[in-house]
Amino acid sequence: MQSKKFAILLCAPDPDYVKQLYGGYYEVFTQILKEDGETWDSFNVSGGNFPAEEEIVHYDGFVITGSRSNAYGDDEWICKLVALLKKLDAMKKKVLGVCFGHQVLGRAIGGRVGRAEKGWDIGLTEIHLHPSPLFDGLEMPASLPIIECHQDEVYELPPKAEILGRSNNTRIEMFKFGDHMMGIQGHPEYTIDILLYLVHRLCVDQLIEDSTAKIIKSKLQDNVPNKEMWKKLCTNFLKG
Repeated sequence: MQSKKFAILLCAPDPDYVKQLYGGYYEVFTQILKEDGETWDSFNVSGGNFPAEEEIVHYDGFVITGSRSNAYGDDEWICKLVALLKKLDAMKKKVLGVCFGHQVLGRAIGGRVGRAEKGWDIGLTEIHLHPSPLFDGLEMPASLPIIECHQDEVYELPPKAEILGRSNNTRIEMFKFGDHMMGIQGHPEYTIDILLYLVHRLCVDQLIEDSTAKIIKSKLQDNVPNKEMWKKLCTNFLKG
């Protein structure tokens, strides 16, 4: 039996901190998604490196990462990514979009994306799950905490899409399109130390206030994301 093959579409350069601690975002994702016997490749799509036409058919699934770019932007690589996602949709390839990946996937299937109406959402967010056949047999709780760091969101989706989860800040935290595409606004792959690094970087870049950063950090002291349940959900979707 042939082993499964997946590709991670990297939508941002690796920060030095993540490279030094984990080896880069490819390693961060494969730590929670890769299982024995599988092949996982990566393509730096934000740098213009896309899988060739003849390669696509050989992959069982694709993962789209986060990014500092806007999913509604018209950068050449973003438009090319949207076109690729439309092709993967037509081929019924499994696609998991995370954060920016969730948003650009929503755009590709005909949804509307823009600046979050309530502003930045940074920290640990409780996702209230909607009943769905996707969760059958997974023993999912009614809600799941996840790490978030975004200032954009999916406003609306086409009628055939199924909203899987919401939060107090974001109406569309998760969605499914058919049985082959799923978006998650949060970061199932992130660790608390990656989040703390990003909070520091946002402060340095003056995108959030120091006082906001302190509040975010204080709320993290007694809370952790349910990474094992997110891992189960993501791997079940990609490989089920």
